[in-house]
Amino acid sequence: MLILVMQWAFIQILAQYPIFIEKYYSNGLYIYISKFLRLFLGWIPFSIGDILLVLFFLFIVKNIYQIIKTKKFNLKDTFFKVGAYISVLFFFFYLFWGLNYFRVPLKESLDLNAPDYTTEDVKYLTKKLIEKTNKAQVQITNSDTIKVTIPYNHKEIYSIASKSYNHLTTEIFKLKYPKPSIKSSLISTLQSYMGTGGYINPLTGEAQVNSLIPKTSTPAISCHEIAHQVGYAAENEANFIGFLVAANNSNPYFRYSGYKAALNYSLRDLYLRDSTQFKELYKNLNKGILKDFEDHKKYAKKYQNPIEPYIWKTYNMYLKANKQKDGVQSYNKMISLLINYQKKYPESF
Repeated sequence: MLILVMQWAFIQILAQYPIFIEKYYSNGLYIYISKFLRLFLGWIPFSIGDILLVLFFLFIVKNIYQIIKTKKFNLKDTFFKVGAYISVLFFFFYLFWGLNYFRVPLKESLDLNAPDYTTEDVKYLTKKLIEKTNKAQVQITNSDTIKVTIPYNHKEIYSIASKSYNHLTTEIFKLKYPKPSIKSSLISTLQSYMGTGGYINPLTGEAQVNSLIPKTSTPAISCHEIAHQVGYAAENEANFIGFLVAANNSNPYFRYSGYKAALNYSLRDLYLRDSTQFKELYKNLNKGILKDFEDHKKYAKKYQNPIEPYIWKTYNMYLKANKQKDGVQSYNKMISLLINYQKKYPESF
């Protein structure tokens, strides 16, 4: 347990030096660790990370069962055993990926430290995203009333997403993603009940995507999870990077998915600020997009359950413990990055 406390203290000290982490970890050691993990496990067609999670859960259940069955419980021994297990996981979590939480924030490295955005900023962004999403939908279907249907299977989507990272070149981004390792999750049903679209396993370097979500969201989610793999741990930054990759893609289905994902966040932000403006702009969405939104509502309703809010509360605490002060609300903070980036680079998307 003492080692765990010492590790925690060391991480808290490291977190105070984001420039050091940015240079020597995120753009140094992590590049080699992540590339090795993807090379080592990426070729396996199923998720090793999912299997490890299931085995870990079964291990916990087994130990609890043995305690109940034998009625033998030594508080001191259990305390030190649990501390030892957590200490090992803690060490590898931050070594293999977690230190990316403490790198220089993207808004600083991109010089996007503009004042807080206004409702008018959100309104302008929402208008632009509606225009872009409508255009992408019509380009695919040749009709504003027909719902977009993705013609690719999941492996094909992951392949396109992986290649997109290596092709994205802007004034400031030259993203590289060698040795892809993105897979459909073996526990997609569980993810659906948890309300998640995907996750990165920091111990295996794999990105897992929920294969049960409506497929029009899969390209955007794939780009988001890869953003985590290339070292952007913060959710708002992964959303932002994932959006840029999808929106600047030559593939129309990826552009549609990327714009639709950003539009969802923008509409949500506008609704909370000015519901009247939200309703006015919402009327401008093509009927084909509204049908897509309805599919997502049906999907969410199908897997709705009373435990999900508690899962998000736990994840909220996890994010805050890793210096993400906005917790789960940080997903929507990508709007700030989008607004300020678009002001600085008007033709960026």
